[in-house]
Amino acid sequence: MRINSLTLKNFRNIENINLSPNKEMNVIFGENAQGKTNLIEGMWLLTGAKSFRGAREDELKKFGCDRALIFAEFESEQIEKSIKIEINDKRRVFLNKKSLKTASKLAGHLNAIVFCPDDLKILSDGPSIRRKFLDTAICQLYPAYIEILKAYNRAVIQRNKVIKEARIYPEIEDMLEVFEKEIAEKGEKIIKYRERYIEILKEISPNIYKGISEGTENLEIEYVKSFKDGSLKENLKLARRADMFSAKTSVGPHRDDLKFKINGCDAKNFGSQGQKRSVALTLKLSEAEIIKKNTGESPICLLDDIMSELDPKRQNYILNHIKGMQTFLSCCDPQNVKNLKEGTKIKIEKGEIVECTSI
Repeated sequence: MRINSLTLKNFRNIENINLSPNKEMNVIFGENAQGKTNLIEGMWLLTGAKSFRGAREDELKKFGCDRALIFAEFESEQIEKSIKIEINDKRRVFLNKKSLKTASKLAGHLNAIVFCPDDLKILSDGPSIRRKFLDTAICQLYPAYIEILKAYNRAVIQRNKVIKEARIYPEIEDMLEVFEKEIAEKGEKIIKYRERYIEILKEISPNIYKGISEGTENLEIEYVKSFKDGSLKENLKLARRADMFSAKTSVGPHRDDLKFKINGCDAKNFGSQGQKRSVALTLKLSEAEIIKKNTGESPICLLDDIMSELDPKRQNYILNHIKGMQTFLSCCDPQNVKNLKEGTKIKIEKGEIVECTSI
């Protein structure tokens, strides 16, 4: 899978960029705040996912412009395809010139992994970042998961509203049955998808982690549910009284977590900074392997300013393991990838490509 041509207009600080990228390595460099991450973000949106920076739609348009455009011609399964995204008050998406109902319908057509500095905090931060990693990875492989997740989140929001108001109006407590049924039905499906993905992850990630640690450490991964025994529906009912006090739904996949052990020790609490970064790196490289295993094609690899965060050993490891994937790597100093023997260097200034040379 690879992008053959890319156009961005009025996107963030980019007025007009047209790029025919290298089929393997593309190093995007320049000073801070020049548009490197914006270019990476534009490509990520082609997957149908939301911005990895958590941006609203109106933040994606260049200041003073009514509309932004992202257009790409890409190759998948040896077939040339195209995606167009128009952003005004919302996103309008087109696959091969055919309008799609929502951006999420693009899922599975152009697969990519994105790795940014925040991903290095996957062990250090709270469980929400680990759930986000898991859900984003699953959405690309199984587009049906997107709608299940949306329906689940809506039901949780509705239940939270009812349990909050039921403290004042006890007669509405009966409404909880409806929302708990929906939460249980969709939640059990979410858990099954996640557990299936974790099983595949457990097959692939230990060998990658061993490579990073030069064979000195073992990695274990566990999916931790927010309840131990019984069904989700039973546990929702049991938690009602406590949930009414907190006004939050305390059990379900929105409260689940991932646990990592290095040589049998909890990596989150006892791992070094280097070990935690190695786990983050392992998860992203494993995600790429899983996509390739399931689709038969390597995904596009988007690396946003992470090389400066890694030591030379981990830099070399990631560069060696993304061979065969079309890669877009942003950095301030191209010396971070001085060992690269081939590819294209793309310099960006003030949202424009000012230099494009072969390595």
